[in-house]
Amino acid sequence: MPHWLQLMIDSLPALLWAGAKFTVPLTLLSFFLGAILGLITAVTRLFAPTPLALIARFYVWVIRGTPLLVQLFVIFYGLPSVGILLDAFSAALIGFTLNVGAYSSEIIRAVISSVPKGQWEAAYSIGMTWNQAMRRTILPQAARVAVPPLSNTFISLVKDTSLAAAITVPELFQSAQRIVATTYEPLILYIEAALIYLALSSVLSSVQVRLERRFARYGGMMEANR
Repeated sequence: MPHWLQLMIDSLPALLWAGAKFTVPLTLLSFFLGAILGLITAVTRLFAPTPLALIARFYVWVIRGTPLLVQLFVIFYGLPSVGILLDAFSAALIGFTLNVGAYSSEIIRAVISSVPKGQWEAAYSIGMTWNQAMRRTILPQAARVAVPPLSNTFISLVKDTSLAAAITVPELFQSAQRIVATTYEPLILYIEAALIYLALSSVLSSVQVRLERRFARYGGMMEANR
């Protein structure tokens, strides 16, 4: 068996374990919390009083205008200087959540704005309150449109979690770095890590396609019933 193949086989369990223990939980938690934050931010920008909308806009402006790696460094290495100490995983979770929240808020804001004004009027005409109209009429329609861009955000997040290695989170990529430090085989190990990320992204892309088809059918049924 070639040396490179044996090395990849030997290192695979450690990489998969790091992915299962840190990369996957970090991705799922960050996306879930970020999506909630994004929804709150989008609704605030669209419907809240001007001062709150300006705060939400400022948050989006700062996060989208600065590199994710810099944000992680500020949280993990910078905040201790003002007495805020966070472990590496918590710092990464906060950083990724803030980042996802900013980008997803723009997606959610756009899809909510794309729902025709007549849908609001129809909801109000049958006695719905603002909350009921948003929950029962606007968000279900917006969700169908938001699936593709939010899915892309999730897939990008899977790859972006490799940046957590820079603040000592022992996720998949840092596990590969540690093995490289003992084997002195960076090309093989980094290619193996890349292949794992590629496999994860491919699986998620396949799920995305299925979701898009399902929501497309749902959208067609909604149009037919109008």
